[in-house]
Amino acid sequence: MNQTDTARPALPDPSTAPELFEGLLTRRVFAFIIDLIVMGTMIVAFSLVGLVAGFLTFGLAWLALAFVVPASIVLYYAATLGSPSRSTLGMRAMDLVLTPTRGQPLDGWMAFIHAGVFWITTWISWPISLLFALFTPRRQMIHDLVTGTLMLRRSPMVRHWNDHAARSSNAY
Repeated sequence: MNQTDTARPALPDPSTAPELFEGLLTRRVFAFIIDLIVMGTMIVAFSLVGLVAGFLTFGLAWLALAFVVPASIVLYYAATLGSPSRSTLGMRAMDLVLTPTRGQPLDGWMAFIHAGVFWITTWISWPISLLFALFTPRRQMIHDLVTGTLMLRRSPMVRHWNDHAARSSNAY
């Protein structure tokens, strides 16, 4: 066992911990729908503020309305995925968490990159991205594999990591 193995536990396997992957794709779809509703609400609110500000600045603030949608998306993902909870509001509602697989922390930049690759792959071909998840053992989508992340159920994951830590400490 090398230093990397002791510092970072092995990734969970669907055959040994199926509860971590149970209903994962369905939960991800519903989480995305919830996130779209939240981001849509943010976009409408920011647009209304920009609309009012445009009247007060004789139309100058209306130029900023072109940045409302991308700024709302970036702000939402960086603030939620980059937080210690490592999940968006939709993911929290569906009991999901995003876990890094390459040993790096999941900070705001990694959350931003994950969201960016997600939107690019979804924009290009969302059916292929969803179908891709059906054929990977850990139900990872294209953007998960590219960014080195893994989506898991939160409540069973906490039990899994605690059990793994207990086994690791008993091994010595």
